[in-house]
Amino acid sequence: MDNYRVALDAIFHALADPTRRAVVRRLGEGSATISELSEPFDMALPSFMKHMRVLEETGLVSSSKSGRVRTCTLERDKLLAAERWFEEQRALWSNRYENLDKLLEQLQGDDNGS
Repeated sequence: MDNYRVALDAIFHALADPTRRAVVRRLGEGSATISELSEPFDMALPSFMKHMRVLEETGLVSSSKSGRVRTCTLERDKLLAAERWFEEQRALWSNRYENLDKLLEQLQGDDNGS
C-alpha cells in the first residue's frame, strides 16, 4: 500500500502543474517530439525540459531518441493509480450520500408520525 501512495503522490505532483497537464493532454492524442510539445509554451527549452523530466521520472511519459530528435509517449497505464484513487473516493462519497439520504428519510418519517 505504501508503494501505491508514493506512486499516487508522484502522479498528483506531476499533474499539479498546468504545463505538465497540457503535455499529458497533448500526448493523449499521440506521440510527439520535444519541439512539438514545447511549441505552445512561452518558455526557454531548458525550463520546458524540467517539466518533461518530472513527467518521465513519474513514469507518465517515456521518450526515445533517434539522432537529435526525442519523441515522447504517454504511458497511460501509469494514470491507473490516479484513476483508481478517484474511483475509491467516488464510491466512498456515494456511500456516505446514500446513508445521509436514508437518515433524512427516517427523520422525515419520524416528523410525519409525531
